[in-house]
Amino acid sequence: MADADLKLLHRELVSLEIELWNGIEGRLRAAYDLPLTSFEVLHLLLRRPGPRIQDIAEEFSITVGGTSKVVDRLEAAGLCARRANPNDRRSSVVELTPEGRKLVDGALKVFEDELELRIGAVIPEHSVREVTAVLSTLRAAGRALDAERKAAGQTPVPGLRAPKQPGRPAS
Repeated sequence: MADADLKLLHRELVSLEIELWNGIEGRLRAAYDLPLTSFEVLHLLLRRPGPRIQDIAEEFSITVGGTSKVVDRLEAAGLCARRANPNDRRSSVVELTPEGRKLVDGALKVFEDELELRIGAVIPEHSVREVTAVLSTLRAAGRALDAERKAAGQTPVPGLRAPKQPGRPAS
């Protein structure tokens, strides 16, 4: 494949991610004073009640330390709470509070509306499914490559933390 084509694809993917992130975050901040990073964690807690910090970190491919900081802020705001993990006394699980559930329920509507405007109204549903499948394939291949490199002791070993991108809050 032509090197220029891959570079153009890379630029388009990164630019789309940044613009999509900023657009959705702008709407969430305006409506709920809620950063997208916080929304993503709250939304995960709504979909998958009771994950550990490690589970949240793995879901978003960020560090456990970064995840813990996000959860600390959400907990201080009264939006979630940690409780002892009934299956492992060395860890805790994170759950939405009633206030957190109410906030994420409202913010979810804003999130879905913005996705519809930015993606759903632009490309047909079958294209959404096709693009999603291609991106999933690329992510799986990248994770497999990273695992191979890590197993072979190659450096640099890709970490769970990506470099900060313009417009995207630190985790």
